[in-house]
Amino acid sequence: MASVASILRLPDDLSNQIAAGEVVERPASVVKELIENSIDAGATRIQIDVGAGGVGLIRVSDDGSGMDEQDARLAVERHATSKITKMDDLLALGTFGFRGEALPSIASVSRFALRTRRPDRDAGVEVLIDGGAEATIAPCGQAPGTIIEVRDLFFNVPARRKFLKSLATESGAITACIDALALAAPGLTLVLTRDGRQVRQWLRAQGRKQRVKDLHPDGKLALIPGQRGPLVIEAYLGPPETARSGAAGLTLLVNNRVVRDRALHRVIAHAYGSVLESGRFPVGVVYLDIDPRLVDVNVHPQKAEVRFADGRAVQDTVHHVIGHGLAGAFGLGAPEPSPAWSPPVAPIPVRIDSERGAGAPAMITARALDELVAPVALEADPWGLAPAIPAAPAMEQAALPLGAPRTPEPMGAGGRPGATRYSTLRYIAQVRGTFLICERETGIAIIDQHAAAERVNFARLRQAFHARAVASQRLLLPVTFRVDPDEAGFLEDSADLIASLGFEIRVIGPNTASVEAVPQIVSRAAPERLARDMIDELTRAGGRDMSGAIDLALATMACHGSVRAGDAMSPEEVRALFEALDAVDHSGHCPHGRPLVMEIGFSELERQVARR
Repeated sequence: MASVASILRLPDDLSNQIAAGEVVERPASVVKELIENSIDAGATRIQIDVGAGGVGLIRVSDDGSGMDEQDARLAVERHATSKITKMDDLLALGTFGFRGEALPSIASVSRFALRTRRPDRDAGVEVLIDGGAEATIAPCGQAPGTIIEVRDLFFNVPARRKFLKSLATESGAITACIDALALAAPGLTLVLTRDGRQVRQWLRAQGRKQRVKDLHPDGKLALIPGQRGPLVIEAYLGPPETARSGAAGLTLLVNNRVVRDRALHRVIAHAYGSVLESGRFPVGVVYLDIDPRLVDVNVHPQKAEVRFADGRAVQDTVHHVIGHGLAGAFGLGAPEPSPAWSPPVAPIPVRIDSERGAGAPAMITARALDELVAPVALEADPWGLAPAIPAAPAMEQAALPLGAPRTPEPMGAGGRPGATRYSTLRYIAQVRGTFLICERETGIAIIDQHAAAERVNFARLRQAFHARAVASQRLLLPVTFRVDPDEAGFLEDSADLIASLGFEIRVIGPNTASVEAVPQIVSRAAPERLARDMIDELTRAGGRDMSGAIDLALATMACHGSVRAGDAMSPEEVRALFEALDAVDHSGHCPHGRPLVMEIGFSELERQVARR
């Protein structure tokens, strides 16, 4: 029998490397931590020098307050910080850093050098650490401020290096990180050099508006300010036509801290109403300012997420302010009620009065339902921001059938009921330019023409992609569009993949790309939006394998190239669509998962009109 190992305290260098796995994900993580420390030190100018995508060199120099020898010595020890001294400080943070983990974590996975000097001292101090070894400390010549050099990142943890992307992609991620931090500190000058060449400069701006304009020079963003309770909103958002697939173009800052919050991203998109398709998000920047005591930033190792004291109230306020602001800025309709304040829904067993007998129809009125189901108490609203929940419309005369079948029957090839094929349907009419009404032996079939065409185009694109035979069509005039540095790096690294999808896209500047050819099957779509959505899907692969990301990109392309709701279709076009559907796998759903057909059986129709 194997002996049980004794519990031992981990060595400091191993503890720091474990912590580095959470704090230092990639070179951009190092840049973020170092710049945030410089901002906390009161810097007005920060120089960032990057070599070999940040793996070879990251140097951050600032003109901040600097450190004396004692502070410099403590700065590279775990959980040593000048930002907080007691628990109350943690509950009302006004600084970016506070954990005291960044510098020792970085030093444990690199060749680390810190040189710093306070303005009132004649000499500076240098701290050298090689891969988490014992620090070497000595005096040095140094201008007031701090310089931190990080060389050979992950040299002692090669497994971590394997997960890094190409140099161009990592360089792009660093630039995107600095873009976000420039939004957080408009009064700061930031200069970025890459392999000895200056590639970006953010000069000191007069305020947020100027900084946002510098990063979005196209000038299409509208200012939407507002305040409700303790929450102040300053949003700069683009028109619906510039929206993108995924939220990569939407930056969210809470108390000047760049954060990720999927729920708030969805609320902002929802404020646009029906003009934004599901899965599309606006381009822009949203600043949220709130009492620090009402937000917890100590919930993520990289401080990339926050938790609000009342998240639902924040979501409702954001939706209300942005929704009404958009109505004025872009002429959109008044926003629908925020989804954030919908009453909680939980499965509740409904009991039917046993005195009615087992044979009684399973029907109850809305009034009876109110009597049977106990009301659900909403959580407290400490800010008084919750809107009044409108009363449900009177439905005393309406009977709600319980247990009635609601799931549509799938159709088509591949094991559908009765082995019915689309080509055997008798086409009757097109309704609202969207739905194709057909008759079959057992009932009426209603087909969504866009979803059906999307499924056919997706199958054709997917087959052509795997055969490396996606036909392209060159544009008469190339179309340029804006990309961020991360996307530019992706385009350069993935040229072969993009070409196999039928595109020809060239990067022609640090923030500009040109579409010169698009897949022939979707040539009717707007080239810029088609390319934009394709890039968004591929770069959002996340934890999915690349094949899954490619399928999503193909699905998006198929959507753009398909007949739309509202397009008239002739009977011949309908017949050709049905025949194509018979040759497609999973033809009951579009590639995004929406059902494309619903059947209403004749027996159900007869029951609804009381014929049986």
